[in-house]
Amino acid sequence: MKKITGLFLVCLFTVCVTASAQDYKTALGVRLSSGAPVVNNSISLKYFIKPGTAVEALFSFGDPLAFGGLLEFHKPFAGTGLNYFYGAGAYLGFSKTFDVNKQRDVRNTSFGTQGVVGLDYKFANAPLNISLDWKPELNIISDINFEPAAVGLTARFTFNGAKKN
Repeated sequence: MKKITGLFLVCLFTVCVTASAQDYKTALGVRLSSGAPVVNNSISLKYFIKPGTAVEALFSFGDPLAFGGLLEFHKPFAGTGLNYFYGAGAYLGFSKTFDVNKQRDVRNTSFGTQGVVGLDYKFANAPLNISLDWKPELNIISDINFEPAAVGLTARFTFNGAKKN
């Protein structure tokens, strides 16, 4: 099993390094992450407002229901189509918990800030973009809580042509 996993990783790395890529302007997809942050598994919409600067909207469905927004700065990394990025933003979340004193479900609202740092890759011959990121969150409203365990993998369909440099 370890040999198969190692072979898969070598093949994936080879494809990522040897493929040439073109940039994208808009991308829509799914971000899968750990369950601890307020904005966890979500729908991701990324839009480049100018070269190297993007806004990303996240909609986390389920419990908690959450909306997040990020302003991201993209810089080229080793290889065509591969960028690193960093940024910050905010989120708003709504969750439901059972209150034992009231013997009923209670709705909670969360608001906080989030940062992001990661890698972003656009495949050359396919309208596909993947990202691996770390997105820690600092909850400010309903309680003050820092969540560092927010690693995510995003796969997006790209459209609207190439972004202009």
